[in-house]
Amino acid sequence: MNMYSDVVEIAKRRGFFWPSFSIYGGFSGLYDYGPLGVLLKDNIINKWKKAYLDEGAIFIDTPNITPGEVFDASGHLSRFSDIAAECDSCKSKFKIENVLAFNKIEIIPKSVDEALSISEKNNLKCPVCGNIIKKIYNYNLMFKLENSNFYLRPETAQGIFVNFKLLSNYYRGKLPMAVAQLGKGFRNEISPRQSLIRLREFSQGEVEVFFDPENEYWKDLFDYDEITLKPNTGVEYKTSIKNAFENRIIDNIAMAYFILKTQKILNDIGFKNDNIRFRQHDPDERAHYASDSWDAEARIDDDWVEIVGIANRTNYDLKNHDAKSSERMSLKINNRDVIPNVIEPSYGIDRITLALMVQSYHKNEKGYNVLSFKPEMAPYHFAVLPLIKKENFIKKSMEIYNMIMSIDSYVYYDETGSIGKRYSRQDEIGTPFCITIDYETLENDSVTVRFRDTGNQERIDKKDLLDYLSGKLK
Repeated sequence: MNMYSDVVEIAKRRGFFWPSFSIYGGFSGLYDYGPLGVLLKDNIINKWKKAYLDEGAIFIDTPNITPGEVFDASGHLSRFSDIAAECDSCKSKFKIENVLAFNKIEIIPKSVDEALSISEKNNLKCPVCGNIIKKIYNYNLMFKLENSNFYLRPETAQGIFVNFKLLSNYYRGKLPMAVAQLGKGFRNEISPRQSLIRLREFSQGEVEVFFDPENEYWKDLFDYDEITLKPNTGVEYKTSIKNAFENRIIDNIAMAYFILKTQKILNDIGFKNDNIRFRQHDPDERAHYASDSWDAEARIDDDWVEIVGIANRTNYDLKNHDAKSSERMSLKINNRDVIPNVIEPSYGIDRITLALMVQSYHKNEKGYNVLSFKPEMAPYHFAVLPLIKKENFIKKSMEIYNMIMSIDSYVYYDETGSIGKRYSRQDEIGTPFCITIDYETLENDSVTVRFRDTGNQERIDKKDLLDYLSGKLK
């Protein structure tokens, strides 16, 4: 079963997400969120935000448009690019590693010259039409605004770095200091594809954790929860974060802590540990600013897809802005001038949304689609359904609906179609509890509560309903 394809079909049909500008044929790398997708995405964001508020993080919001001076200092203007390959025949564009993988070549070139040499020796074929590819070049991933020195930001991080001294003053000079930002990033992708996986415009939840590398703030972080690691020196295996740090598989205590925190946040959102792993980047794979990077990856069918990147940015960004701006980025700590180091957990909100839908998807014993979200993560927590579309049933249903709305706004009302079809509809969009108003309701003021994951039902008196539903949601 190809769960990814099934979920993308459900997403479009039921209103989670769909290609943008579809009446004009759609444009790759751009997607709209529908009514259900907005609610699901917001639930994911709220989990992320609360987790970092619990960490003591402070939040800011900076512009999408950034002057070129910032990206000159950060290294993005000179180094934020991919090696692209373009077919002269069908005009398709690819990242070079995708062409190499199609041609069963495992070498990853470090430069355009190396890629051209590999191409000349192997006669690389186009994955679309089979033509021999000869055009290989550097492809800048940033969108530049026409006739200006401004760019759409490819990440939200620089908005945090350039505000470091203002944020430090606000935080009274304390370290560690975690600063978070939710916003849009923009990348001129060579080949946008796979719906929410590779987008031109995407949502990020980025956190920059500033700390003094000579202090171990997270010494008491350790627990023995199992975590799946795939270091760049060996095979995948399961261990605890404590063992991984003590054996220097993860050689930085701050990195170890935020890998563990990322797993806990993903668990809270609804990911099971069997379906997530942490993969370390090869040295040649890391971003130009990183001394070490680990990706939280989620299983989607037979593939692993990055959903969170955790990078050790050292003091690369602050040091460069210190050198190129008029602001000094150091702090006085115990009579030392310190430019703090940074650990950056960066959450791809769109990819998390898609991966959560895929991992929540299954077919029930009748062969119908079900999205088994955790109850609090579902777009709607409850659906109120009159058994039949008659005035007395509808009136009682609206009474129950309004009563539930007094404690929880995530309630759906549906009176269209047979009750069986409505149950299936709610299962498919992930609603965990359906409340049915039937003949017995009219007689004794009790309702039927149906459970999405089992199809089981319970009879609950109206006077007990709110406490009952609150308990189930928790």
